[in-house]
Amino acid sequence: MEGSGKYTFPTETRYEGDMKDGMFHGKGTLYFPNGSKYEAKWENGIAVEGKYTFADGLEYDEGEWLYCDGYDRRFYTEICQGLKPAGRSQLTDRVPPRDIPEGCYDTGDGFYNPNTRIIVDYNHKFLRNADDDEHEWIVKTCRKGWDEIVGHQTPEAT
Repeated sequence: MEGSGKYTFPTETRYEGDMKDGMFHGKGTLYFPNGSKYEAKWENGIAVEGKYTFADGLEYDEGEWLYCDGYDRRFYTEICQGLKPAGRSQLTDRVPPRDIPEGCYDTGDGFYNPNTRIIVDYNHKFLRNADDDEHEWIVKTCRKGWDEIVGHQTPEAT
């Protein structure tokens, strides 16, 4: 591949831009299935400078990243649209939050089934198998597709 063109990966990520000797070379953009994109200057397949834009329009700026830092924990949609009334929590940056299938977790790029250890995208197409480290991280940190009763629990008598 040589010159300007388009290439679509099996994951449906699409590259549009300049190529040289079958590699990204020059200006080009990666478009991800979730709606985000990475615009970059490439040299022999390696991005030497670039800008990532999330699907909601938030641009990542490594030098001046002000979103979701130690001082301001609001979601980007809360910054743009304001906070919800008191007592109504916003659990994700997506409004309304995505419905998670029963027994699964929302990993940010799809749904994870801890029984099969498979992550599928939001259209239920296979993404990857979770290794032990990713499984542990998902179960510990990601939003669940079911409710859990929390709070005081009386210890069982033994």
